[in-house]
Amino acid sequence: MREILGRRLQRLRNRLQSLRPAPPQGEAPALLDAALTCATTWNWPVLPGVGRSGVDSARCACPDPDCAVPGAHPFDPGLLAATTDPRMVSWWWANRAGAPILLATGGSAPCAVSLPAAAAARAVARLDAEGMRLGPIVATPTRWSLLVEPYSLERLGEILYAKDHVPSSLRFHGEGGYLLLPPSLAIGGGQVRWEREPAGAGGIWLPEVEAVVDALVEASSGASGGGSRLAY
Repeated sequence: MREILGRRLQRLRNRLQSLRPAPPQGEAPALLDAALTCATTWNWPVLPGVGRSGVDSARCACPDPDCAVPGAHPFDPGLLAATTDPRMVSWWWANRAGAPILLATGGSAPCAVSLPAAAAARAVARLDAEGMRLGPIVATPTRWSLLVEPYSLERLGEILYAKDHVPSSLRFHGEGGYLLLPPSLAIGGGQVRWEREPAGAGGIWLPEVEAVVDALVEASSGASGGGSRLAY
């Protein structure tokens, strides 16, 4: 039985590998360098995302035709495999050169709060005007993600319970979650970039989630980009 399951898993891996397109020239080294920087310089656990289908670049390479986060989620390896080991990171991207970079959020790693791009720009402008110190911000064509200090689900629940309304377009990437990092490509060819890059070699400063959540809730109220499909 183990041999049968092992052969089936290997066939599935081979199928996924055949569906992944070769990365454009120059993309592979940039992804590997970025993944190694996350793992070794910032001590952030990372892993490769499943990526895009080689048959249809607008679809996920995973077997689910209705994938909610196409291309930008763990599959093989799973999320628990995320690591800061440079040897493992190098091996992954040597075998899957065009794979997007995923940060495993929570624990000792940063967490994040994401919202539609236009709403996020308003919120960031407001926080800047108030003199709030912000950490790194990840941007895609449709959403921005503000990195914050790690928080527990219990603490997040207490914070949100005190709010009259939390928009569905506001999403939280905490313990057991993940976040797409630059310079990955989102489905449809959108580039993931740093709106604000991490500063310093190590010990990157991050705000507490309590410090930014009010502005993010207010800015995302009524914003488009809600719903169950977690488009990037």
